[in-house]
Amino acid sequence: MKASELREKSVEALQQDLESLFETQFKQRMKQASGQLSKTHEIGAVRRDIARVKTILREKQGK
Repeated sequence: MKASELREKSVEALQQDLESLFETQFKQRMKQASGQLSKTHEIGAVRRDIARVKTILREKQGK
């Protein structure tokens, strides 16, 4: 996800993206805990995506 792509989305779409990212993060943490996660770098990528979406939401809501 790029910030420029996120800025084009509506607040509702960003909130849906955020929910799906939280779900993805949860699933990855569960896989990691059970030893099934092979691509550990994806955890950090999802965390950065969550931060990006939260930042853009904050910008759109008037800081």
